Amino acid sequence: MKNELNRNYSEVTEFILLGFRTPPNLQILLFLVFLLIYMVTVVGNISMIIVIKMDSRLQTPMYFFLRNLSYLDLCYSTVISIKTLANFLSNEKKISYYGCATQFFFFALFVTTEGFILAVMAYDRFLAICSPLLYPVHMCQKVCVRLVTGSYICGSINSIVQTGFTFSLHFCGENRLDHFFCDVPALIKIACDDTYVNEIVLFILSALVIITATTVILISYAYILSTVLKIPATHGRSKTFSTCGSHIAVVSLFYGTVFFMYAQPGTISSPEQNKIVAVFYTLVIPMLNPLIYSLRNRDVKDAVKRILRRK
Repeated sequence: MKNELNRNYSEVTEFILLGFRTPPNLQILLFLVFLLIYMVTVVGNISMIIVIKMDSRLQTPMYFFLRNLSYLDLCYSTVISIKTLANFLSNEKKISYYGCATQFFFFALFVTTEGFILAVMAYDRFLAICSPLLYPVHMCQKVCVRLVTGSYICGSINSIVQTGFTFSLHFCGENRLDHFFCDVPALIKIACDDTYVNEIVLFILSALVIITATTVILISYAYILSTVLKIPATHGRSKTFSTCGSHIAVVSLFYGTVFFMYAQPGTISSPEQNKIVAVFYTLVIPMLNPLIYSLRNRDVKDAVKRILRRK
């Protein structure tokens, strides 16, 4: 059937993002809610980047990775938010074919890179807690840069493969995407070709990224837990756990939603469920990350106080 459509219709040059099926009077309300979330995201992540950059006591590997995490949150939230906010105020809600491919490419790049950065941060905590004497040697500036660069390379490979496979499909006749941004599951559903290979590639790549990163995270925290339990003083244990609490919260939110979205067969979830989950990890999590790290982190709060005192 899809091959017949491919022969009978010309290729689409633009897509219509259906977004959220709400009455017109609620579109303005959604616009204001999304705008508020995006503004908090921008202010929170830029503030985190500036604080880490300005305070000399935060020039450590952990905060170097946290600064990169804030940058990634800011980037992939912007990739989605700008077009979503514009569509709330537009009747057409269109995005060009190449605009759609570009949006998905950068979204996949930043999200995948963030997944690996979270794994790197767990590895960093493992070295800091389990090998404190050798930590400065194992996690020197050169190693930190290589780990971040490797995360971006992995993100780029995943993004190039997924974008290439997805936009090698033919889209003909139907150009309405039942989503608020260009994402693989929604694009696959309206393709004219047989999408079995694409669905398998999506599942394998997503599972590979999730399994690789979560394995590093779980092994790191298993060693951390083993080390912490050997600390005799209760105060020492709680202080060590507090340095990991923010990261555990962020990892749980990020990987929980990404797993639900990409590492399961497409028949399990509905488009409306996918939109709700997508809002959470594309908009809400980038907003929450700087709040989690600032409210739960004494070093960041002290750094903010020192910067404010200078002024």
